[in-house]
Amino acid sequence: MFIVKRIYDPAAPEDGYRVLVDRLWPRGISKERAALDLWLKEVAPSTELRRWFHNDPAVEGEVFDEFRIRYDKELDGNPAVAQLRAIGHEHPTVTLLVGARDPELDHGTVLKQYLATHP
Repeated sequence: MFIVKRIYDPAAPEDGYRVLVDRLWPRGISKERAALDLWLKEVAPSTELRRWFHNDPAVEGEVFDEFRIRYDKELDGNPAVAQLRAIGHEHPTVTLLVGARDPELDHGTVLKQYLATHP
């Protein structure tokens, strides 16, 4: 089972295996506080896609839908997805950690849905 959580929220035992899925290290978070098992930055959106997404102030609606489509295409050819799937088979709970303010409108949610719908 994959869940999405903000890296700024405290680590909890129910998080299981904790994977940071951001390309950039989150500001103000020490390695100790992050309590990571893995930093898999290769599965994050490309720098170009991240910049495009954050350049538009209207994140909701059409922009997020277009982001989802573009990120799904990146994930289709990304070998880090297989690594993440393997981790999911080894651990009953895998927490995908993101630095975004709104975990409902970020790549972590898209990644979780991708893993669920693209076996």
